[in-house]
Amino acid sequence: MENASDVAVVGAGPCGSFTALHLAKRGVNVTVFEEHNEIGVPCHCAGHLSITGLKRLGLYPLPEGIVENTFKAATFHSPHGKQFTVRSKSPVTCAVNRALFDQYLAQKAEKAGARLLPGSRVDSLIIENGFVKGVMVSQKGGAIRWNAKIVADAEGISARLSRQAGLPPPNRNMMLDGIEAEVEGVKNVEEDAVEIFLGREYAPGFFAWLIPKGGGKAKVGLAAEKANPKELLGKLMHKHPEASKKLGRARILQTAYHPVTLGGLIPKAYGNGFLAVGDVASQVKPTTGGGVALGLTCAEIAARVAFWALHRNDVSSNSLREYPRRCRAVLGFEWRIMLKARKMLDALSDQRIDDVIGFCTRYGIDRALDGVEDIDLQGRSLLGLLPHPVALAFILYLLYVRIPTKT
Repeated sequence: MENASDVAVVGAGPCGSFTALHLAKRGVNVTVFEEHNEIGVPCHCAGHLSITGLKRLGLYPLPEGIVENTFKAATFHSPHGKQFTVRSKSPVTCAVNRALFDQYLAQKAEKAGARLLPGSRVDSLIIENGFVKGVMVSQKGGAIRWNAKIVADAEGISARLSRQAGLPPPNRNMMLDGIEAEVEGVKNVEEDAVEIFLGREYAPGFFAWLIPKGGGKAKVGLAAEKANPKELLGKLMHKHPEASKKLGRARILQTAYHPVTLGGLIPKAYGNGFLAVGDVASQVKPTTGGGVALGLTCAEIAARVAFWALHRNDVSSNSLREYPRRCRAVLGFEWRIMLKARKMLDALSDQRIDDVIGFCTRYGIDRALDGVEDIDLQGRSLLGLLPHPVALAFILYLLYVRIPTKT
């Protein structure tokens, strides 16, 4: 087997496999390197995805067994006990088994013609005359050189290879520490509703979540700034006035830790013979930390631009700069709105969060939100709310009422 391909993809997570899938569909010789022997393991994500977003990507319905549950509702718990529920007539989101979801995308890429090499850790880039020319890979048989015209880096948030290529990493000042747990013995939950817990005592700088799987099992997690997420999770499960009613007797089956980036797109996601895709490029919603749907959208764009560059026999940065330009053309408005929303949320004190949820309950904001099905393109969803007088009043309330500093 020749140690060369047109494109080398680093990482068989969703973004890496989706990049490979769309390259292979275009007849590109592409190889995917995955450092773990089993794709999707370990899992670092709750797998709570928008059904509309998956449909837009051509991925829904998913094969049997991948979807663990679907949800019509979301309940928000304020720091001091107020609640606000948004409910739709049909499922809006789903929880997927992330290992099976990742494996499904990798299998689709393989069936399209991509070469998948698990148990292959990319140690470094090969850089010659200012161009990325391939990767050095460690396998059981030892280290090998793998030549490639383009390297697509989907390694995740560590950004080890992207830094070698001279790209900026995700904004460390907007990074949170996250924890995700699978639990059993959950009580008193609506199985078609996710629950969000707000407040600095339990998830400073972000929020906690409970995602029912059915049969008394659930995914529970949170992210936080400048705090121990494991300690906060225990506090949420056993001391939160509402969460403890549901999780106080639950047993943790497994936990995973992961950083969450909320800083928006990195300033530059390309170089000579190099593209950064997914979390490594901070292609993540600043509002919720979700990165699957937006990352997959950018992965498809990356594949198109890489194919175009290979066809022109020009893989320079001047050619590949088309990649972020197209990403911003499709999603730039969404990121701008979400970054502004994140700054606004970060400025809210616990008392103001209580006030906001109280406002939503008092004035029936749930009725305006009923029918909002796309939780990925949040900027466009916000525009769709503007004709609703109640929703417009809510937006003006957020914009013009004085926002106290966090306490």
